[in-house]
Amino acid sequence: MSLLKPFSKLPGLNSANVLLVESEEQFQQSLADALVEETAFTVNVRLAKSLPLPMENEESRPRIDLVVFIINLTSELSFQSAEASMKFLDPGYFLGKVCFMVTNARNAAVPIERLDAVRKLAASLHCPLLFAEDQTPDGVNNATERLLTILKVAAGLVPMATALYLSNLTRCTVPPDIDQPSFD
Repeated sequence: MSLLKPFSKLPGLNSANVLLVESEEQFQQSLADALVEETAFTVNVRLAKSLPLPMENEESRPRIDLVVFIINLTSELSFQSAEASMKFLDPGYFLGKVCFMVTNARNAAVPIERLDAVRKLAASLHCPLLFAEDQTPDGVNNATERLLTILKVAAGLVPMATALYLSNLTRCTVPPDIDQPSFD
């Protein structure tokens, strides 16, 4: 079991590689299908339930430009799986090549503590936190567009922009009063 390293391989010409990590695979496939339809550049999508990735095909695996952790807020296992998978990433990935995508944030059954935990995790790692609606085609398309914007920069396809710069602009911040109890 080795760390996934961001700069161990050369990038592809006019292409980007994204790794979608979701333990339950509910939203992962529909997002992957929408990402592959991009026509301005080639998007290669890799799917994983968790990290580490298997060692068997490590030599033929392309460079991963962006790792997206998809967290379903209605499932505690989804958050725990994402948290456990992060230790298999090289620290260089957290310089603009990791983002979190949250689904089911509008669900009334979601405990507010779980959303706060995800926000704290994203803020502590200085990573973008995206919210996605996975139940409708429009929600999937909106999530795809936002993810493609980050992916283009992370893959080096946007001149004069770096993933670290974009990460500073889009990172999740936690308000200072998040540790205070809510009065809802």
